[in-house]
Amino acid sequence: MLIQGLSYANATEQLNISHWALQPSQHWGVFIAHAQSSELLVRLFSGTLAESEQAIEGKPQRVGLVSLSEQQRLLDDEIAKDETDFQDHIDYGSTVEALLKEAGCTTDELASLLELTDLTYLKARGFRQLSTGETRRLMLARALAGKPELLILHEPYSGLDTAHRHQLTDCLNQLASDMQLIVITSREDELPQCLTHIALFDDKQLTQTMTIEQWQQHPILEQLAALTETKQEAWLALSQQYVPDTMMPNPRVVMNQVKVEYTDALIFQDLSWQIQAGQHWQIRGPNGCGKSTLLGLILGDHPQCYCNDITVLGMRRGSGESIWDIKRHIGVVSSALHLQYRVNCSVLDVLLSGFFDSIGLYEKPSAKQVQMARHWLDVLEMSDYEKHTFRQLDYGQQRLLLIVRALIKQPALLILDEPYQGLDYLNRRLVMTVLNRLAELNITQLLYVSHYEEDRLAAIRNYVDFVADPDGGYRVGISEEA
Repeated sequence: MLIQGLSYANATEQLNISHWALQPSQHWGVFIAHAQSSELLVRLFSGTLAESEQAIEGKPQRVGLVSLSEQQRLLDDEIAKDETDFQDHIDYGSTVEALLKEAGCTTDELASLLELTDLTYLKARGFRQLSTGETRRLMLARALAGKPELLILHEPYSGLDTAHRHQLTDCLNQLASDMQLIVITSREDELPQCLTHIALFDDKQLTQTMTIEQWQQHPILEQLAALTETKQEAWLALSQQYVPDTMMPNPRVVMNQVKVEYTDALIFQDLSWQIQAGQHWQIRGPNGCGKSTLLGLILGDHPQCYCNDITVLGMRRGSGESIWDIKRHIGVVSSALHLQYRVNCSVLDVLLSGFFDSIGLYEKPSAKQVQMARHWLDVLEMSDYEKHTFRQLDYGQQRLLLIVRALIKQPALLILDEPYQGLDYLNRRLVMTVLNRLAELNITQLLYVSHYEEDRLAAIRNYVDFVADPDGGYRVGISEEA
């Protein structure tokens, strides 16, 4: 496969590749240090980039794709088919089994594909019932169902717990004997052993290709660490400008003997937990254990919050409280929010919506709020995109915007569920550093979910741990600092 003379640009993106030869026997890692080029690369290899027909030669006929944008597309399709309003029960979407058959998996192949991607126990589960990690495994299974000659994986480890990341690595090493792999990632440790070559991209172009041995000696990570330090002070300064004058009750959150159970499964039970003022918490556990469910109980987004004894910011769930009275003191970043942010408003309006906790902007912001949003766009180096629509940005730019949307009002409680998904290396390190400083300074209180040990924040010393219970569901352990 040969790519040469590619020059592409639109209002928000640019990609240039003068010459890139990928031999059939080679498996490539693509490292995105600080770029908006990852989505363009996905489109290039999948054949949906307009210029790709002239610029790429020798591309295999069958190409499998695992990407965040493909996951968004599947969700949009599932929402369009939602028939909840016409039924006497909630439509959770097509089942895992149906989605694999739709992608080309035969009945005879189904069992082995489910086993390979650890989806056997989920084959009857609806798409919108899956956790982030489970959805990522489904996307891989759908790509493999088409028996690809070339498999493109964009941030394939994102959302997976530790066990499933190891499983994915083993799977990719196994698949490498049957198909060519291209793994696009922003994490230096997410490069399976089967890779033979690395391509480096900056924010506009392919800058260097090398063997895997040359990559292991490359100084780029040290160079990027220095760049991170120059940006964090501007982030911190803006994070402290908007100071709410409302005193928050203590404890912030109280849960007593909380239980969540569906008709086919117990998720967890007997959870008693309090978040005291000044505490920062990390929630840990495998995919599907109930981490996002727990966050939904706090936010009021999960229906079972009203049949449990839960008090958030001094307001008892089910006591007639307004959900918006609670949410205006909480900032949220999550994969679920990102998928739900389907309103195609302007980039500026996305940030302003953070003041009103809305998806889209439906209230008139103050002059001060507009000024602050524009200051943030300047820090994000997105001022030129102010009037562009949210959907015109690539996934990483969208995620960065949603992180600032959560920070912009300086919330009392900042909920971060896998916040770095889709970010390039530089912005991931930058956001991690800023979040840790915000916690150290007690500017906000963090409630944090990440599957990566290297993403651990030093300022967090309290933990909620989900551990599988042999009798079903999960036991929840609370580790609180003295």
